[in-house]
Amino acid sequence: MRKIIYLSIIATLAVAACKSKKPTTQVVDTTPFEYKVERFADMQILKYQVPGLDILSTQQKELVYYLSEAALYGRDIIYAQNCKENLLVRKTLEELYTKFPGDKTTEEWKKFEVYLKRVWASNGIHHHYSEKKIMPEFSSAYLKMLFDNTPTADLPLNENVSNAKLRFVSKFNSILFSPTYLAKGVVKDKGVDKIAASSNNYYDNSLKESEVEAFYKKLFEGYGEDAPSLGLNSKLVRANGYFKEEVYKVGGLYSAAIEKMVFWLEKAVKVAENPQQQKYLELLVKYYKTGDLKIWDECNIEWVKATEGDIDVINGFIEVYGDPLGIKGAFESVVQINDFDASAKMKVMADNAQWFEDNSPIMAAHKKTKVTGISYKVVNAAMESGDAAPSTPIGINLPNADWIRSKHGSKSVSLGNIVAAYNGASSGNVAGEFYLGEDVIARQKAHSELAAKLHTAMHEVIGHASGKLNSGVANPHETLKNYASTLEEARADLVALYYIYDQKLIDLGLMSTLDVGKAEYDSYINNGLFLQLRRLEKGENIEEDHMRNRQLVAAWAFEKGKATNVIEQKKVDGKTYFVVNDYAKLRELFGELLKEIQRIKSEGDYNAAEKLVETYGVKVNPVLHAEVLERFKKLDLAPYSGFMQPKL
Repeated sequence: MRKIIYLSIIATLAVAACKSKKPTTQVVDTTPFEYKVERFADMQILKYQVPGLDILSTQQKELVYYLSEAALYGRDIIYAQNCKENLLVRKTLEELYTKFPGDKTTEEWKKFEVYLKRVWASNGIHHHYSEKKIMPEFSSAYLKMLFDNTPTADLPLNENVSNAKLRFVSKFNSILFSPTYLAKGVVKDKGVDKIAASSNNYYDNSLKESEVEAFYKKLFEGYGEDAPSLGLNSKLVRANGYFKEEVYKVGGLYSAAIEKMVFWLEKAVKVAENPQQQKYLELLVKYYKTGDLKIWDECNIEWVKATEGDIDVINGFIEVYGDPLGIKGAFESVVQINDFDASAKMKVMADNAQWFEDNSPIMAAHKKTKVTGISYKVVNAAMESGDAAPSTPIGINLPNADWIRSKHGSKSVSLGNIVAAYNGASSGNVAGEFYLGEDVIARQKAHSELAAKLHTAMHEVIGHASGKLNSGVANPHETLKNYASTLEEARADLVALYYIYDQKLIDLGLMSTLDVGKAEYDSYINNGLFLQLRRLEKGENIEEDHMRNRQLVAAWAFEKGKATNVIEQKKVDGKTYFVVNDYAKLRELFGELLKEIQRIKSEGDYNAAEKLVETYGVKVNPVLHAEVLERFKKLDLAPYSGFMQPKL
């Protein structure tokens, strides 16, 4: 039996009662919804609403439920992928948390509780953003006391050795308190063996980066441009002197969880909304049973075609951010319900994808002559799990395989209810503290919400879907390696930034004034150069791909625009501000950088990729870092948010 312990013991999200027939109008509950649940360490935990659930038919609700159950059974997989000790740590801590009979009001207990919540929030013992090991604030002596005084705790002891519990407690103590053991989840530093230095569980501990690269280089030999995403759904190990892939499938690695996922997915097949959706789900089941990546490609192609219906799901081993080499996919699932009104309004963007491609500042040779199969919807998440929870994306564009995008298209979604939850829980203090000038602050308050939505939509719809590789150039994870993810995010961001200050969006009715674009430029530059540094501890460099991408774009534009003072760093009353003086020129700079990053991707230019990321995206200005930490400390705002999931 599966036991799910949520991030907070005190709250669940109630959903509307089932109705057998879909009404023509939705009943709106006017009671104010409280998005905030609790806060601890650097996290705030939020809830989200699920609009549209109550107007689904009974069959559709069944589909949502079955897909959600399949998603939840992947919860343990992401823990196991993130670090080999994660499940041991989480399950042991949960045993102590639920069965310790002693005083649960002491300061040490509160620190223990916070540590467990941090493990829940990060899907393991490494921080979900910085990748640094989360160090407990309670003492090792207190941990020993918990073990000694919780006799009913079910611990995974090796009964075949003497002093089994003593040995277990000693090992557990090292996992939690040793600063050097499993020190960092993902390491992407230049000049180190990234496989040996990373604590994730995608590779055998004995493997070296050079061995992994050589293995997959040889594996890809003989494949053309339609090569499957080799290595995506496996752990690479050394067995009897040879390399072997342990594949995630029924009968393979993570079989117990995948079997349960298949059980619920097969029930979902029977209540699919239409034949195309059913075909996709059948292929997904077949993929999990076989682990065959060619079937995964077929599955993605059919998923791209499945644009009808009110329900959709993302489920699989997908994003590669957790692997420093960008090969292995982390499990994630997002169950979605169409936001009918918002999707209709935003469909215009996907319908005009060819115009955006044709008018892009990238080289003509790198443009798609025919943008194929792009679909865009605003959806409401009904369940998230794995790599998509508790910290969730607000927009998704898939599949990731470039050849599938080129030949068959892609699907993009914005998670409307997640964005609404962020907005509902947000504070207006940031604009007043970090933006200079009443006109800039007023513009942020008036337009930043729409600007963020449009940026996300364009990033996913026309950003990731744009451009093409030169003939004969391998996939970016082969050519650009550890820099591929950073530059892909930068490329998609730059497409959005270039067009958000374009009259075309006004002509399409997506915004009414270019002030929306100005608000996004102010926000992006300030965040990339300054505000996002609040997420780092003093002395750290930037590791996470999205943070590297944002600093790279902002720092490059800042440097290249110095001669004409496009962006100005000002000091007023002892506080630093970044002020955009020329929005039109900044747009030109964004276009120039987009052109170069597309060239790097299209040509597979690793040396240029390395130089660009290492020069602009990694190093942190320690003076600015110290200042932003101090100013945010006074605002008392949590740097990160995570979401509880609804209980269906």
